[in-house]
Amino acid sequence: MNLIVGSPVWLIALVTVAVLAAAIEDVVRLRISNITCGIILATALVAMGLHNFPVALWQNGVIFLLLLALGTFAFGRGWMGGGDVKFLSSIGLWFGFQDALWFLASVFIVGGFVTIIYVCARYILRREGLGREEGNATRVPYGVAIAIGS
Repeated sequence: MNLIVGSPVWLIALVTVAVLAAAIEDVVRLRISNITCGIILATALVAMGLHNFPVALWQNGVIFLLLLALGTFAFGRGWMGGGDVKFLSSIGLWFGFQDALWFLASVFIVGGFVTIIYVCARYILRREGLGREEGNATRVPYGVAIAIGS
């Protein structure tokens, strides 16, 4: 069940601000706070309550758990950051099966573009002597792709 449809404007505005905050946090700090992910999760729970907890919400729970499990695996392999996993799965709670497929496709497509842009910009800055060599030199703020895809 898509919780966005039929939710009040104030709730959509709140989750939108939290999603934008997560993207900004990821760009600035390469981290997404637990508070931001918690707000997104809490807004999904409020939306469920406002929809009177229909039976179809089991799909949203499955999407959440599936994204959390796959994300935890990706985190363990070093493919994703922990904040990205929490961010992705908390947004996933807003969607049922059909909408989650479009959500993930959007995230992966945007993620490809964000990664290409970020890697090219880093290369150009380093070539011009403006880039810094640091421990995060290979990390990409994937929270931006998750935010845009959502």
